[in-house]
Amino acid sequence: MAERGQLPHPAKRLCCRPGYGSGCRPGQRAGGSGPGGGALCAGPSSAAAAAALGLLPLGKTQSPESLLDIAARKVAEKWPFQRVEERFERIPEPVQRRIVYWSFPRSEREICMYSSFNTGAEDPAAGPGGAAAPGGAMDAAAAAADENRLPFRRGIALLDGGCVDNVLQVGFHLSGTVTEPAMQSEPETVCNVAISFDRCKITSVTCSCGNKDIFYCAHVVALSLYRIRKPDQVKLHLPISETLFQMNRDQLQKFVQYLITVHHTEVLPTAQKLADEILSQNSEINQVHGALWMCIVLNPHCKLEQKSSWLKQLKKWNSVDVCPWEDGNHGNELPNLTNALPQGANANQDSSNRPHRTVFTRAIEACDLHWQDSHLQHIISSDLYTNYCYHDDTENLLFDSQGWPLWHEHVPTACARVDALRSHGYPREALRLAIAIVNTLRRQQQKQLEMFRAQKKELLHRGVTSITNLEGWVGHPLDPIGTLFGSLMEACRVDDDSFHGFSDFTENLGQCKSLEYQHLPAHKFLEEGESYLTLAVEVALIGLGQQRIMPDGLYAQEKVCRNEEQLISKLQEIELDDTLVKIFRKQAVFLLEGGPYSGLGEVIHRESVPMHTFAKYLFTSLLPHDAELAYKTALRAMRLLVLESTAPSGDLSRPHHIASVVPNRYPRWFTLSHIESQQCELASTMLTAAKGDVRRLETVLESIQKNIHSSSHIFKLAQDAFKIATLMDSLPDITLLKVSLELGLQDLQLELLSACCSKIPERCFSNCLTCQLKKRKWSGEGKRLPFLTPVMRMTLSTLNWRRREMVRWLVTCATEVGVYALDSIMQNWFTLFTPTEATSIVATTVMSNSTIVRLHLDCHQQEKLASSARTLALQCAMKDPQNCALSALTLCEKDHIAFETAYQIVLDAATAGMSYSQLFTIARYMEHRGYPMRAYKLATLAMTHLNLSYNQDTHPAINDVLWACALSHSLGKNELAAIIPLVVKSVKCATVLSDILRRCTLTTPGMVGLHGRRNSGKLMSLDKAPLRQLLDATIGAYINTTHSRLTHISPRHYSEFIEFLSKARETFLMAHDGHIQFTQFIDNLKQIYKGKKKLMMLVRERFG
Repeated sequence: MAERGQLPHPAKRLCCRPGYGSGCRPGQRAGGSGPGGGALCAGPSSAAAAAALGLLPLGKTQSPESLLDIAARKVAEKWPFQRVEERFERIPEPVQRRIVYWSFPRSEREICMYSSFNTGAEDPAAGPGGAAAPGGAMDAAAAAADENRLPFRRGIALLDGGCVDNVLQVGFHLSGTVTEPAMQSEPETVCNVAISFDRCKITSVTCSCGNKDIFYCAHVVALSLYRIRKPDQVKLHLPISETLFQMNRDQLQKFVQYLITVHHTEVLPTAQKLADEILSQNSEINQVHGALWMCIVLNPHCKLEQKSSWLKQLKKWNSVDVCPWEDGNHGNELPNLTNALPQGANANQDSSNRPHRTVFTRAIEACDLHWQDSHLQHIISSDLYTNYCYHDDTENLLFDSQGWPLWHEHVPTACARVDALRSHGYPREALRLAIAIVNTLRRQQQKQLEMFRAQKKELLHRGVTSITNLEGWVGHPLDPIGTLFGSLMEACRVDDDSFHGFSDFTENLGQCKSLEYQHLPAHKFLEEGESYLTLAVEVALIGLGQQRIMPDGLYAQEKVCRNEEQLISKLQEIELDDTLVKIFRKQAVFLLEGGPYSGLGEVIHRESVPMHTFAKYLFTSLLPHDAELAYKTALRAMRLLVLESTAPSGDLSRPHHIASVVPNRYPRWFTLSHIESQQCELASTMLTAAKGDVRRLETVLESIQKNIHSSSHIFKLAQDAFKIATLMDSLPDITLLKVSLELGLQDLQLELLSACCSKIPERCFSNCLTCQLKKRKWSGEGKRLPFLTPVMRMTLSTLNWRRREMVRWLVTCATEVGVYALDSIMQNWFTLFTPTEATSIVATTVMSNSTIVRLHLDCHQQEKLASSARTLALQCAMKDPQNCALSALTLCEKDHIAFETAYQIVLDAATAGMSYSQLFTIARYMEHRGYPMRAYKLATLAMTHLNLSYNQDTHPAINDVLWACALSHSLGKNELAAIIPLVVKSVKCATVLSDILRRCTLTTPGMVGLHGRRNSGKLMSLDKAPLRQLLDATIGAYINTTHSRLTHISPRHYSEFIEFLSKARETFLMAHDGHIQFTQFIDNLKQIYKGKKKLMMLVRERFG
């Protein structure tokens, strides 16, 4: 094999195993297909090269990939499918299939790397076909025999032997059977293999062969290579989650029941086992331990040569270009774990030259660690290791003030030691080290608190913090807090045989609070009354409350959220007693006063991981025992500084705005939507708990208005508050309704409201002491509602269904609060609603009978609301007459002055901005309300805006024109005479004019005309005005329309044209000389259009 400097591009680099050469496609052996010879190539060559190698027929080219395949392949490599589903509401099934298809690994090198570890005795460049290695032919033969026994070689042999069958891919899960041929001493066996994968990486494998090695067995290799080499022969199904997602609860229950019934002998034991494990906290399925490779290299009894061999292999894997990074697609800028910087000012240093950290980096670094430290040996080997010679002037003490041992080491590294001890069968030693680490963390926490108190005034004055913990313990790849928590919780289990050595500690058991855990006091190193359970809870609270910077990259950020939720879910399974409540109180105080070392301190980094999820758990746990502390903790955690601009350094009025120590950095928080939803959940929890407490509700409201920046979440909180306040089994909580209304107003406000006084309605709550307190608090005597800068200004320009829903809900909420709230929002409508919303939704709802009945309004209150609604309607009509005039007229019907004002607004706007359709609508309304002359006036104004051409015989305004003429005719001859010139001017369509003409001649005009003059009651003559003008216009329209239609007429329209002439003749004959005019008209047509012989022949046949 060529030297490394002569290797091809990394994408086409050869598999670094003996016996693999170049010049072949992926999966093809060089020099034969058997397992003993040839090579594997990592990438395809061009079609011409392939043809030259005999892999493609000459003259045959490969068709290019479709755009769908190219895009699906890239998505499958980079994006988790869950992310794709969250971003796109609907993914077409063909797209899903191609993403699933391309998500399986395509490189056989990875399968080789994870299946065939070799300690490296032979030279990987020497192969069976190469030069003999130093040592002779026997050494080469022995090396080849050893290599053929490797799982990768055996897997190839099984694949080539046709031993792989029943291959099925369901989503991101591949399954199949691999038949192991019978040997001389063993019968034939069939192994069931299952492989899970994601983003072209295998994530887990299982095989019924019982392989316990860390490497893939030959059966996994065979199935993987089958999928890589023969992808088109694998039956592919979309993830079953797609099907399950479409099922409701009953269908899912039926699905599981039928599955168990049909396959009860195979499925029932597994189903019951899974159900039991899922419901058990300490089952294997719910345990998440630290990094595997760290545990391997930190084996306390690992020999030096073994560690050197591991280090060599890990470095080899680490250098492979396809080696996955530790945190997904983002490099990690954390320091080397064996030389970790202190978590202080020096933690933030230039890291531009640091290489990307892979999944093996920490294990490589851990190879430098050892167990020979005498202090460490004493800690893990004895329960009696103490030293009461305490000196506080040393930075890294080996013992605390009580003589208990401490262990000062990079926290994740120290916890990795605990995990390694547990994994290698040393649970008691792991427990001793875990206790020393927790005691060290508690001492550090106390020291950090003292340090902050000494510098608090200076820090707050400067408005900056120099503390940036770039490496958080929750979400860390080594899961240090989870490791400590798990070790201590295992010691609490009474039924754990591995801890029988501690039986002498269990004489004074605490009160049992769960089926699995008891307070088991340790023999040494714990305070009086403390136990392993209290220690586990305390270290979990310390880790969750640690201030840490949000890491870069989607993978790392999702891991932070996921690990936090997992740890909290474990804590929630522990029932709190008085001892644990003391721990919660102690840690809550520490976190609130811990300054920049705590995520709940006064001084935090702008990009610190938010504490919303953790604070919600603290709040619910502390609320029954210490409500004041619970609210203080939750309110402190409500902030989300990454969405806020930094306050000036001298501004101490908002101390939570601390200047970032990483200036000009624009973070990308991929989990921001999840974080905001957790912030909303925390606020909702506080609102629910504060029901009936005016002071707390007001405090929570101010926090929501200051810290929540999402309009949808504010609206959700407003709805939640409304639901809580109006529960069916209790009287409405007026204060909570006020909170709900105020949040709704913030969600809709356009400008800061200058004033909005509010009072409690005099209803059935007058005898309730709580309501009396509410009245005094919310009476509005000199108090203004504290509206902040609105978040909904953009919704006024994007009027969608969501905003309409908000407006309707706000009116409903104001109705529940009372008449004063309704009156307030109507008086300030211009800052909250558009004119259309104010008239069509707000005022209409306020004036409805249901609102009057709901509020039990008296006559005075009804009139006050009606007056406000009419004022609102007139203001809206002035601002937007086109859309609000009709609503204003409707709302002002019962008030003569207001109605006249609204009518005058319509008349003023009719000549400028209003369209004929709007004017016709209002005119019809006026006629319906009994104002025919006003309707006539508006109809004439509408006619001046109308223009109907000759071919618009289906125009929607035709009915309005006919109605206007009928109205004028009913009013009298004078009104008809006034509107006909407008009709003639605006309407050019002959059929419409003829229809109007016939209607006017069939009936007599109205009996009462203008000025009370009575008409004769006779039919109007067509030879006199005004009908003579209309008749002439109609005949002229028919003539013009005929010539226009004949210009571009086609034979298929001849019959239709003849019918049109027939209607024209009927109109012509209405004139006294109409027959002569029509005959002349037909003669002119014959002369002008004599070239259209067939058409003229049809004209002669019909009209002579």
